[in-house]
Amino acid sequence: MRKTVRICCFITGAVLLLSALFLVIYNRAEDKKSGETASSVLENLKREIPEYVPESGAVPGAMPAAEDYDLFEEYESAGADEPVSDMPTVTLDSYAYIGYISIPRLQIELPVLAEWSYPNLKISPCVYKGSLNTGDLIICAHNYNSHFGQIKTLHNDDEIILTDADGVPHRYTVFNIEELPGTAVAEMEFGDADTWDLTLFTCTLSGQSRVTVRACKAEE
Repeated sequence: MRKTVRICCFITGAVLLLSALFLVIYNRAEDKKSGETASSVLENLKREIPEYVPESGAVPGAMPAAEDYDLFEEYESAGADEPVSDMPTVTLDSYAYIGYISIPRLQIELPVLAEWSYPNLKISPCVYKGSLNTGDLIICAHNYNSHFGQIKTLHNDDEIILTDADGVPHRYTVFNIEELPGTAVAEMEFGDADTWDLTLFTCTLSGQSRVTVRACKAEE
C-alpha cells in the first residue's frame, strides 16, 4: 500500500514538474515571439514617421495651446468604451500606432498601438486611456521581458521618451513606482492625476497587482 502511495506521489510530482517546465518554456517562447514582432513593427514604423526638425525656439513635445486642443480583467470593461485615440497615428498592416516609446535604462524601444485589446498586447504596448494632448496618457503592456516586464526596476528621475506619429519626441521623468491591486481601476486612472502626465503599467507575475510607473513632463 505504501509503495503504491509513493508511486502515485512520484507520478503526481513528475506531472506537476513537467507542467511547470512546459509553462516556463511557453512563456519564454511567447516573450521571444512578441519581442521579435515588436522589433519588426518598430523598424517599419520608424520608416513611416518623419524626422523631427524643431523650429527655432520650439520646445520638443510641448503641449499645444489650450485653444488647439485576468491579465487585465478588471480593466477590460473600463477601457472598452474609450473613444479611438485623438492622437495622430501611423497605420501598418491595418494596426494604428501613435508612435514608439523608448526607455534608456531598460534599453528597450517599442511601438505603441493606439487601441488596447488582448490580441494587440501580444504585439506591443497599447494606449489604455488618455492622450498626449491632455497630459493623461496611460500605456499598458504584457509583463514580457521584451515589453514592460522590467519597468519595476526603474528609478525616480529615469527618462522615458515617447516619439509620436509626427516624429515629435515627448520627454518624461519617472517620479513614482508602485504596485496597485488589480481591482484599483479608478486609482490607476485618476489617482493624483494632476501630478503625472504619463503612466505605464503591467501585471505582476501573479497577475494580482499592477506595477505602475508615473512620470511627468521633463523640464526643457
